[in-house]
Amino acid sequence: MRKKLILSLAFLLLFSAAAFAQDDLSAERNQGWKTFNKKGWEKFDFAKKKITKAQLAKLDSQSGVVDELALLRGVVFGKRGRVFKERSIQNYLEKQAWYQPKANFTNAVLTKMERDNLDAIRLTEAERHSSLMPGDLRLWQAKEIPEDNLYAETPSDWRIMIAEVEAIHGKRFDEEPWLQKYFEERYWYKSNAKYNPSVLSEIERKNLEKLIAKRNEDRHVSIAIGDMDRFQTIPLTEDLLKNLTMNDLRSVRNEFWARRGRRFSTPGYKQMFEWRDWYKAEKDQSKVKLSPIEAENVKLIEREEAKLREKISNEVITEEMVSGLFIEDLRVLRNEIYAKRGRVFKDPTLQKYFAAQAWYQPNPEFKDESLSETESKNLAIIKMVEENSISKFSKAEG
Repeated sequence: MRKKLILSLAFLLLFSAAAFAQDDLSAERNQGWKTFNKKGWEKFDFAKKKITKAQLAKLDSQSGVVDELALLRGVVFGKRGRVFKERSIQNYLEKQAWYQPKANFTNAVLTKMERDNLDAIRLTEAERHSSLMPGDLRLWQAKEIPEDNLYAETPSDWRIMIAEVEAIHGKRFDEEPWLQKYFEERYWYKSNAKYNPSVLSEIERKNLEKLIAKRNEDRHVSIAIGDMDRFQTIPLTEDLLKNLTMNDLRSVRNEFWARRGRRFSTPGYKQMFEWRDWYKAEKDQSKVKLSPIEAENVKLIEREEAKLREKISNEVITEEMVSGLFIEDLRVLRNEIYAKRGRVFKDPTLQKYFAAQAWYQPNPEFKDESLSETESKNLAIIKMVEENSISKFSKAEG
């Protein structure tokens, strides 16, 4: 009893500390917005007047919780009604009386002066980045990228940056519709059907080689969690899902729901999304719905998950394939091997779960000896991972 009380108090203290920290961050953010607004950028005519380097130099982008350069970029676009996926910018814009969001915004409405101003802002941002980011490659057209600057958070970031070297010159990526759509949404991109790689300079070729080499040091996957914004209007393919683990597939599947504002009660899922800049839970959860394309993408991922489950019965798996899953998920996965052989479970919860599966055929005569060598090995691997995994409810229970 005393131990439970101590754990409960510890949990309350941690929760309270987190709540106070969140309040502090909100207060600091609001103060940062006020400081930025005092600089009067909402009155600046970006369509007729050019921003100077001296003005940009006075903007803070490296301290505190407010990135003034990013906010300025948001103001230029916001004046035209663009809606941002970056919550740090969109949250700011939604608090401004002058902001009128337009669902039909396109880059075509931008004037040359506005584009020049965006270039000045965006290239200043690139100069201040400690590591390379999508959108930065125009800064490196005439100079080599240092090794220390080569880092990316997701596989699709690598793909975008590698493609960006040539996209700057108008290359099209019709064989990768999601990538082509990404560049078409960039204000600086101009498609060139006659693009030829011969236009690349020696420095650009070296940078391209560096990017590819660095990317190849990472995992050989095409997408990961954080990438699904690029597939909300573009279909996924089986090739893009290659080499993803069960946990990877589960994560990207839930990301489609997270980007629509689903509120997750399970701690593991909550922690997966709630810190991300783009995540905002909808107050009315009945409004959380997937578009037809998103729904098809989710179904494709579910089919890939089913294939991996089937693989567990027929091929020896690796620890990596099932690592990252919760204890509860691993327990079901482990018992699925038995269920496919028809085992009747004494645990009523497991029996009810498998009885609801269309493929389950109970076999009262089942014995463990009937398992294949592959199934036995996979059981041992899952059990080992299970012993070192956390529960879905461990954090909630303190």
